Amino acid sequence: MKFMRIKGTLAVLGVLALFLAGFTGTAQAEAKNVILMISDGMGYNTMAATDFYVNSKAVYETFPVKYGMSTYEMEKTSTGDPILKGYAASQAWTDYSYVKQDATDSASAATAMATGVKTFNGKINVDITDNPLVNITQIASVAGKSTGVVTSVQFSHATPAGMVAHNISRNNYAEIANEMIKHSNLDVIMGAGHPDYNDNNQLRSTKNYTYVGGETTWNALKTGGYYNWTLIDTRAQFEALQTGATPDKVIGVAQVATTLQQSRTSSGTNLLPGTDAVNANVPTLEVMTKGALNVLDNNPEGFFVMIEGGAVDWANHANDITRMIEEQIDFNNSVQAVIDWVNANSSWDETLLIVTADHECGDLHGPNSKDLGQFTALVDNGGGNLPGYQYGSGDHTNSLVPLFAIGAGSELFNLYADEYDSMRGWYVDNTEIFMVMNGQMVHTPIPGSVLLLGSGLLGLGILRGKRKAA
Repeated sequence: MKFMRIKGTLAVLGVLALFLAGFTGTAQAEAKNVILMISDGMGYNTMAATDFYVNSKAVYETFPVKYGMSTYEMEKTSTGDPILKGYAASQAWTDYSYVKQDATDSASAATAMATGVKTFNGKINVDITDNPLVNITQIASVAGKSTGVVTSVQFSHATPAGMVAHNISRNNYAEIANEMIKHSNLDVIMGAGHPDYNDNNQLRSTKNYTYVGGETTWNALKTGGYYNWTLIDTRAQFEALQTGATPDKVIGVAQVATTLQQSRTSSGTNLLPGTDAVNANVPTLEVMTKGALNVLDNNPEGFFVMIEGGAVDWANHANDITRMIEEQIDFNNSVQAVIDWVNANSSWDETLLIVTADHECGDLHGPNSKDLGQFTALVDNGGGNLPGYQYGSGDHTNSLVPLFAIGAGSELFNLYADEYDSMRGWYVDNTEIFMVMNGQMVHTPIPGSVLLLGSGLLGLGILRGKRKAA
């Protein structure tokens, strides 16, 4: 198991203070741009089922860096004491029920990736004693970079919130939205949660301002210039943002309540794009991604952005494989859009791209897996056909999830992949995403010095890069 990171809070805060005071290390940061893409709830079989349907592998499956990733969170014992139960590779493939226990939620998982610190479920960038943690967008801002979050669900939901905000509960959506809008250095916010529309992109009589920070905040955004934000909400506005000159700060709230497409009910069916009525005036995640990049690259110092396919998780919670594949296709298209942007506007020498999940959801396996209580393989029924499958759960699991990386600093994951799983091979922990991103965005001392120690490491041991025998 990795070194415990439950005491890193004060050290991280102290390190940021050192940086603000002009501290510089012995090595320069390598990545101008850092892009973290999260398919919420994506497990290995989420990815495989989509591959089978489209009859090809996702582009990120060809990336040079490929590992599994553990996602466990901090838990409380019966006496209320904190404990890390971790991930036991020896049990994960011998006990069918093992991974259905001790699973993280998106809040604690996002916090781990954004801060390098494990916390309890439901917490947003606070530690186990509710002290605020320095997160990756704060660090990027200190480094002079632009920052943004993009999602296919409400922008104040757990994963985008976990890159930015600080709150003792992920459910305090209005508080979280207001922190993101008023008290962060974000330059781009995009997602769902529009007060005026339902899940079918239809105007509703009773408005819901929860996810945008309340009625006062929303009305102020609509007047223009509120905290220098430019508000957009139509599909045409999102599409126009993909090219040409842009405002410096854009908040885009698609005209839909909870998800861009997954929660729609207008068609009465669950079919994939091309055969199902979709929310016509709602942008895709791919379109949002292109627009966000076009705003963020205004800054010559570069940027950090998190882009989330958030509704993959919602579909897996519902055990709805058709909507899951639909959402995963949009996520995959968004990854391709990022790659195209890097190739046209940047380079892999200055941009780091990480593609992963915050956790697995649904315990998706092959036919009769749940009925038999054993692992069976998905059945590939050919392109355009759903695979043979069975969901084993309607909730998150503690399974390893895939991680792929390419570009500046991506090779650093090789140093952290020092635990082994019989099915997935070498794997990293989600806190180590922060370690790699942090090391690529600030003037980083050599491994083992104060900045790495401040992020929760205990010296050089974690960076030994040692391979164990399989």
